[in-house]
Amino acid sequence: MKAEPGCYDYWPYAGRPKITWPGGKRLAFWVAPNIEFYELDPPKNPHRAAWPHPYPAVPGYSIRDYGNRVGHMRQMRLLDKYGIRGSISLSTALCAHHPEIIDLCAERDWEFFTHGIYNTRYTYGMNEAQEREMILDSMDTIERAVGKKPAGYLAPALSHSEVTLDLFAELGGLYTCDLFHDDQPTPVRVRSGQKFVSVPYSLELNDTIVYVVNKIEPRRYGQMIKDAFDRLYAEGAESGTVMCIPTHNYQVSCPHRLKAFEEALEYITGHSDVWVTTSREIAEHYAANHYDFALADIARHQHVRSAQGVPLGLTGSVAAVGTAGSRGQEA
Repeated sequence: MKAEPGCYDYWPYAGRPKITWPGGKRLAFWVAPNIEFYELDPPKNPHRAAWPHPYPAVPGYSIRDYGNRVGHMRQMRLLDKYGIRGSISLSTALCAHHPEIIDLCAERDWEFFTHGIYNTRYTYGMNEAQEREMILDSMDTIERAVGKKPAGYLAPALSHSEVTLDLFAELGGLYTCDLFHDDQPTPVRVRSGQKFVSVPYSLELNDTIVYVVNKIEPRRYGQMIKDAFDRLYAEGAESGTVMCIPTHNYQVSCPHRLKAFEEALEYITGHSDVWVTTSREIAEHYAANHYDFALADIARHQHVRSAQGVPLGLTGSVAAVGTAGSRGQEA
């Protein structure tokens, strides 16, 4: 049994080394359009059903198709208006199904990171070789489509294994969006020993969680975004923070919802000390300028915890923090 994932250590938000963003900005802001493809009748996975009702799941399929037909165009125009380059969490099968969308995003120099192949095919039940093959296929597909290898990963439908982060790092990845544990980038321990970064990706501001799970109305969602920004912007005066809005084109781009989202974007981009950026740029800046300082401070904190008698074996040893790649007692 495991109490903790073992790929990062407890590191309190207060007292960390200061993060500085380009131009002295307080807050790094990015938008993550999840551009996905859902199969009407995907292969069965015994660990998770793709649809909540029997085949054919026409309602679920068609509203997602609405997102790719209508919603994407609507959101793309809105992001253009406010000078925001999307960082696309991409179901890479979309490159074959809807290459027009890929071309439109590439023309705008949007960032592409992999979200698996189909959002109806999960990591659950895969062995390590199968998961590696799936991740590599998705990375190769993006590189063929846009000429640039993706640096980031968000597991398909947030389905993970114990080696997901290790595999992506070994295949050349730089960052993950699969850890929802912080409002700043943080180092992640992977078995290959390379620099690997967690870039904050918000479930609380994710439009599907907001509208489907929490059943919040659009006006309230817009205010939530502004409230989150106000808090992170204020804290960013002391040390740089990250704000992400994950979207789905079949959610936020519905006609009755888009106005609240637009008002929130106008509010955020109206502040001068905001770095409007992409997930890759955040990860690259952090890895180049702050990663090593963060590791040293994490090691210092773990030494303090050890001296206080706090057990460290659940997530690795003090040495594991200072030696990237080690998983301590789990290695």
